[in-house]
Amino acid sequence: MQTALTVAAAYCLGSVSFAIVVSRLMRLPDPRSYGSGNPGATNVLRTGRKTAAALTLAGDAGKGWAAVWLAELFVPAAAPLAALAVFLGHLFPVFHRFKGGKGVATAAGVLFGLDWRVGLGTLATWLIIVAFFRYSSLAAMVSAAFAAFFTAFLLGFEASAAAVFVMSALLVWRHKENIVRLAAGTETRIGEKSEAS
Repeated sequence: MQTALTVAAAYCLGSVSFAIVVSRLMRLPDPRSYGSGNPGATNVLRTGRKTAAALTLAGDAGKGWAAVWLAELFVPAAAPLAALAVFLGHLFPVFHRFKGGKGVATAAGVLFGLDWRVGLGTLATWLIIVAFFRYSSLAAMVSAAFAAFFTAFLLGFEASAAAVFVMSALLVWRHKENIVRLAAGTETRIGEKSEAS
């Protein structure tokens, strides 16, 4: 029962879209109505409001970290399931007709919650790819692959590694449109203005 409640709470927490919450509080357009239509920090940044984007990023990452931290505090055995549940909540939020974001920030929060070394290694990977190629989507997908490797290497091939592997696969799947644009050479680089993401 404790495990079920923990997973349900993590999913509900993940279902809170900070892109939508922050946009409403700051009287900005609904992030699903412009740009890529993705309720995430990158799309919110298209409004030109860096504060709103930063708050969205912090909120989405924070909920991922909080779900894992709280699970480890009260029901340690359920932490890997909570990690996956909060991520799924962000992708398929019950509060927003199951249409959510791509999960990059939430995944980052989850990784730091599981082990700061995994989170730091994944973040470093993202920064390196961005520095060389300036594609946020490419950095996210490469980092996702490395996240699974880092988790297995540092924590072993156990429940946490399985949860991160599933998250990584889903994150890449959510970027399928970006993959098409990358292959076609039409993907937007960081700093460029475009309607795509």
